[in-house]
Amino acid sequence: MQDRTTHPGEGPASPPPAVTLKERQALSRRLLLGTLGVTAAGGALTMVSYQQDAQAATTPKAATATATPAATGAKHAWCMVIDLRLCDGCKGCTVACQDRHQLRPEQTWIRVSEMKDAAGGTFNMPQPCMMCEDPPCMYICPVGANIRTDEGLNLVETDTCIGSRACMAACPYEGRYFNWTDPLPQKRMPMADSPQMPVPQKGTVGKCVFCADRLPHGELPACVSGCPMGVLYIGDLVTDTAVNGQGTTVVLSDFLHDNDAVRYKEELGTNPRVYYILGHGQSLGGGA
Repeated sequence: MQDRTTHPGEGPASPPPAVTLKERQALSRRLLLGTLGVTAAGGALTMVSYQQDAQAATTPKAATATATPAATGAKHAWCMVIDLRLCDGCKGCTVACQDRHQLRPEQTWIRVSEMKDAAGGTFNMPQPCMMCEDPPCMYICPVGANIRTDEGLNLVETDTCIGSRACMAACPYEGRYFNWTDPLPQKRMPMADSPQMPVPQKGTVGKCVFCADRLPHGELPACVSGCPMGVLYIGDLVTDTAVNGQGTTVVLSDFLHDNDAVRYKEELGTNPRVYYILGHGQSLGGGA
């Protein structure tokens, strides 16, 4: 932080230089990837559950309970935070995702649902893949087309997928979609099909991938950068940082704790990696 204190013999401190949105976003991405580091001093007593999430997400199963993510696991453990207080239902996230992955209008890897609140009103709820730690969709596939990366992303190998749709039936969030038609004509350089950047192939299952091909380069997922309200944050449980498309960077554990974040259908034991911040009267127990 810039020191703006006026010292004896000096004039008034100069105002800080103006920072453009593009510069804020670039800085936020560097923070997200941990190149500048984040110190969460003073939060040790209130971060326990999120620290445990990070350790569980990044520590190999055979590691001891006292092992730390930095010593034994992946460099990142991706998650998402969605601030429902700001969502106006514009569906900018859906449109950005469809454009990035060249999806048809009926293919919504992130959808915005209208939910009922406790007062009988409604609110808008974006729903990407929950990237569950214990995903019921993962091991039901008869050909093993589902994979989970070291950084906590649940992906589909479309070259292996036979379209059984068993994973779709197993997902309690309805977060997987069947590709009934051939891919749209590509508007840009042909994409190389991979689990990180899948091309929707007819007869296979598709889903949100958190734009896994962008993350190693410090780029935001399309839905995050495409939200004009700054509703969606991409977060990292290892660096304890999250950033939205407006360039706002937060200490992840503090942000979740201070705003009483919850996870959708957490009672199912799927341990989703998507956290929601609720507004007044909102409850994720309501129906669409």
